[in-house]
Amino acid sequence: MIDIRKFVDLSALQSIQDQFSEATGLAAIAVDTEGKYITKGSNFTDFCMNYTRNSEEGVKRCETCDKDGRGTYFCHAGLMDFSSDIVIKGEKVGAIIGGQVLPAQPDEEKFRSIARELGINEEEYINALRKVPVRPETTIKAAAQMLGSIVNQLVNLEYIQAISGKRDSVLDSEIDSIKNSLNEVTAKTHDLQKVASMENILSINASIEAARAGEAGVGFAVVAREFGEISKSSGEVYERIHELVADIQKSVRNLTEIV
Repeated sequence: MIDIRKFVDLSALQSIQDQFSEATGLAAIAVDTEGKYITKGSNFTDFCMNYTRNSEEGVKRCETCDKDGRGTYFCHAGLMDFSSDIVIKGEKVGAIIGGQVLPAQPDEEKFRSIARELGINEEEYINALRKVPVRPETTIKAAAQMLGSIVNQLVNLEYIQAISGKRDSVLDSEIDSIKNSLNEVTAKTHDLQKVASMENILSINASIEAARAGEAGVGFAVVAREFGEISKSSGEVYERIHELVADIQKSVRNLTEIV
C-alpha cells in the first residue's frame, strides 16, 4: 500500500488547500485511506465543527458521510460537501474532502428540525447556519473538481520524483557492484593467462626432452604436444574473456554517463 505521507510535501499540499479555501469559501482537508487527516482543516465552519460534529449523533452521521460520500453531494445536515479520491497508478491513496457550503439560502425551519434531532440548541444552530457560505451548485462542483485535479497532479508528480530518485540510487549501487565483479573477473583472467603461459612453456620443454630421448620419448612427445594444444586453447579462451569483460566495462561506463 502506498503511504502518501512518505513522499508528498505536506506543506505544499497544505498551501494549495488553504489557497483554495480562501478563494472559494469551501472547506477542505486531505485524508489517507483510513480517513485520518493528512493536512489541517481549511475554512471549517462553526456550524459543522462546533455544533453538528460536536453532538454524539451528529458526528456519527458526519463520519458516515465522510466515508460514503463521492463527488459532490448533500451531507446529512443539508450542506453540500465533496470528496475527490487521490489516485496513484490506479490505487486510491487518500482523498481531498470538504465543502460545508450551501447551494442556496437555507430553509431555517428544516435546520431547526435537524437541530432537535441532534440535540443542539436551535437558536445557536441557526445563528451558526447564517454564517455558512452560500455558493451556486455549479460553482461548488467546478471548484471541487479543480481541487481534486490539482491535488492529484501534485501527488503523482512527487510520487514519480520519489520513485525516480530511489531507482537512481539502486541503479548506482548495482553499477558499482557490477564494476567490482568485473574487476575481480579481470584479475582472475590475468591469473589464468599466466597459468596458460606456464603450461605452454612446460609443453615446449617436454617436447625438447622427448626429442632428446628418441624413440623412447615418442609417447611422451605426443602427450606434450596435446598439452601444448590445450594450453594454446586455454590462452585463447582467457583472452576472449578478457575482451568481453572490457566490452562490458565500456558499456557500464556509457550507462553511468547517461544516468
